[in-house]
Amino acid sequence: MSPARSLQGSWSDGDARLTAEERKQRRKLSNRESARRSRMKKQRHLEDLTNQVAQLSKEKGRIVMQVDELTQHQLRLETENDMLRVQVAELTERLRSLSSVLRLVEELSGVAMDVPEILDPLLKPWQPPGPAFPVMAAAAMFQP
Repeated sequence: MSPARSLQGSWSDGDARLTAEERKQRRKLSNRESARRSRMKKQRHLEDLTNQVAQLSKEKGRIVMQVDELTQHQLRLETENDMLRVQVAELTERLRSLSSVLRLVEELSGVAMDVPEILDPLLKPWQPPGPAFPVMAAAAMFQP
């Protein structure tokens, strides 16, 4: 083999080796870039999830406050309802008592008094216990 050929052969081997080395370096660089992109994507996803947790926590707090307010309102309404029931019972008893006094006066005086029978408003809670009378009002009553 002549030295020129041997020199040429070593150059072509060197070119092939250099090309393989370059490919190896390019592959390493590509893998690093891919890993960096993957880490960045993972980081963005983590930040998105963290933001979502914060938003949902705020929303939960707002909902808990609304539930507490509604619970308090319900308790106030239940208390008021209980008080109104007691008032109805007291007023019903008072009406019965007054009706019995009127009947007694009727018996003693002999004067007929129109004492309507007492209806139990609890049996028909959505109906007024007595006859309904129309409300008469003049427009001038509402003028300042």
